[in-house]
Amino acid sequence: MRTDEYFVHKAIEIAQQARQEGNEPFGAILVKNEEVVMIGENKINTLCDPTHHAEIGLIRKFCSEHHVFDLSEYTLYTSCEPCVMCSGAMVWSNLGKLVYSVSHDQLAEIAGSNIMISCEEVFEKSPQHPEVVKELLNREGLKVFEGYQFDV
Repeated sequence: MRTDEYFVHKAIEIAQQARQEGNEPFGAILVKNEEVVMIGENKINTLCDPTHHAEIGLIRKFCSEHHVFDLSEYTLYTSCEPCVMCSGAMVWSNLGKLVYSVSHDQLAEIAGSNIMISCEEVFEKSPQHPEVVKELLNREGLKVFEGYQFDV
């Protein structure tokens, strides 16, 4: 049986891959019935698209390719708590569950402040409320950011 830890570990590996490819170090995996159905990595530099975060890119691609709007039976595993934009995409796609490693507050300490709204705050004010599991494999997730310099 594959666990939440297994999939978060994979999302962290994808974040490391994104970093090695010259993008920001964020990765995501979409899972249904313990099977990976799509992976996503941050590609903002590769695609010259500031909106191509791991989570929103994954949601956009999966829903488009599979002609679905409802992800209520899916879990999204991410290396880092999603930003407000990605959290909004999770609401609009009716995501069932979110599991992440590095928290929004921890990222702010590493990368500096940005739009300081947690995913849970977005979910609380929305019609859809995915289940949230926080800071799983947190130390492992934080290692991806060691020595990384964000462009601010």
